[in-house]
Amino acid sequence: MSSSRAPLTAEERSAWRDGIAVSVATGAYGVSFGALAVLAGLDVWQACALSLLMFTGGSQFAFIGVIASGGLAAAPSAIASAVLLGLRNVAYAVRMNPIVGLSWWRRIAAAQFTIDESTAVALAHTEPRARRIGFWVTGLGIYLGWNLATLGGALLGDVLGDVRAYGLDAAAAAAFLALLWPRLRSRQAIAVGVAAAVVAAALTPWLMPGLPVMIAALVAIAVGWFDWLGARKPTDLHTLSPKDPHPTQEPRIAQGPPAEEDPR
Repeated sequence: MSSSRAPLTAEERSAWRDGIAVSVATGAYGVSFGALAVLAGLDVWQACALSLLMFTGGSQFAFIGVIASGGLAAAPSAIASAVLLGLRNVAYAVRMNPIVGLSWWRRIAAAQFTIDESTAVALAHTEPRARRIGFWVTGLGIYLGWNLATLGGALLGDVLGDVRAYGLDAAAAAAFLALLWPRLRSRQAIAVGVAAAVVAAALTPWLMPGLPVMIAALVAIAVGWFDWLGARKPTDLHTLSPKDPHPTQEPRIAQGPPAEEDPR
């Protein structure tokens, strides 16, 4: 019995590969979170609960970072930092809403998996089905890997030692950069990336976690709104010029002198 499902296109297969590759690189980074969460004073079950329920790496690291520096007294600041970092997911959700599917249950389920990586993999493709594949493969893959790695890091934190020495954070960043790099083909995209990175790096030492990312996002919004460094529109052949008062007329083709009549 033949299957009615259409075969995968080249772009859909690419979405599968991208999603799996990013899931492996980012999911492994959960080892660092699990170990650092226990080091900050959380129990194993508390570290796992954060990954299961919060599931946004930047917010989770900000939370345990503040807890580690101030204990339970710093909980309000930790929550505020986590919320600020998680606000970017709201913008992602607006963009992903028409991509994840039309049914209400898919949109509700997608809320938990709308993160940096799943959004990036989805938008790296152009076909609607490839975008859905990229989103769900990446989101589900990272969720599974991140939670398993969190549990492993929390249980083996003392054995692993300083998990930051393994460079797992660099692996996740490298995977994200690999998705971003092919999109940096125009002057506008390059300018947005460089300007946002400079703004975020400059403000990070002075502002609480989350704010530099949000302010850097305003750079992209401003550039897109005013279309700075955007591609020039092609010149219209019927544009009015000072020497041509009749722009709607077809251009006349110069002709040579009339042919002489045959004397015969």
